[in-house]
Amino acid sequence: MRSPTIKDVAERAGVSLKTVSRVINHEPSVHARTRDKVQRAIEALDYQPDQAARSLRSARTYALGLVYDNPNAHYVIAMQNGVLSVCRERGFGLQIHPCDSSAPKLADQLADLVRRNRLAGLVLCPPMSEQPRLLTALTEQKVPFVRIISARQDPKDGWPCVFVDDRDAAYAITEHLIQLGHHRIGFLWGGKEHRSSPERYQGYEDALRAYGIAVDKRLVVEGDYSFDDGFRGARKLLALKEPPTAIFGSNDEIAAGVLAAARSGGVDVPWELSIAGFEDSPFSKQSWPALTTARQNTEEIGRHAAQRLIAELEREGDDHVIENEGFSPDLVVRGSTAPRRR
Repeated sequence: MRSPTIKDVAERAGVSLKTVSRVINHEPSVHARTRDKVQRAIEALDYQPDQAARSLRSARTYALGLVYDNPNAHYVIAMQNGVLSVCRERGFGLQIHPCDSSAPKLADQLADLVRRNRLAGLVLCPPMSEQPRLLTALTEQKVPFVRIISARQDPKDGWPCVFVDDRDAAYAITEHLIQLGHHRIGFLWGGKEHRSSPERYQGYEDALRAYGIAVDKRLVVEGDYSFDDGFRGARKLLALKEPPTAIFGSNDEIAAGVLAAARSGGVDVPWELSIAGFEDSPFSKQSWPALTTARQNTEEIGRHAAQRLIAELEREGDDHVIENEGFSPDLVVRGSTAPRRR
């Protein structure tokens, strides 16, 4: 069967090709009743605009790029699903582009990616989104972008963003452990190139200090956002003369590594060791016991980033200020944490 065309949509809706084109391009001049009729025809026929042909017919381009450098597959897939859902709703294509955030000529590579593939703009994931030199270079090369960053509030630095309050969520997790009676709480870092890592550590440290608990650097281990580093970090902490009674991993992969290390060492979770993660990835619910964590709706964050970018692209010289949006992950208590056994 052949794919439906714009002509099929126009015939089914009883309107002109031009009207269908205006609806697809979200032009405001179409009457609401006509727009609904065209949308119903598009849905009934499952019509998908040809993005390449659409871009060639106009001065605008209708594809976005999602740029990431992250070892966490769950994060990447959830972000991709969020951005892609908006692209489908708005008639945009999407190109996924993994890259090396430490590449010396990354700005040139991304600018070339935009030009070669006729991309309208980029959604930048951490850690690229948190590199001022890269952002400055992309701005100078007139590459539109929106960034996803870890921040307690809108940085108001002139670059569009969606920001996530990792610090307060980490504070809530640490406070939960303290209120269960834990005073020796280990902390396993994620990659330091990610701004979320120091933000989450700051929440951990602030909570300890707020409850009058001294920060013991022997309980803090550096690493990356990976299962292996969680396993290694936990083995190091559990080998201490006075091991922690709880460990907070900077993401769920790290926390899963901690759980594996505890199991391999015969440590009972949660009665001998409480474990908490961050992000609420699928395996945080599937592990046994399920992980206490902070629910970060990565897919929704991706949706808002794509919407923010398209809104910027459609301003076309309009001086109207588009506000940046913020998210705050929520504490989710599950079976991996329990009161400290005395």
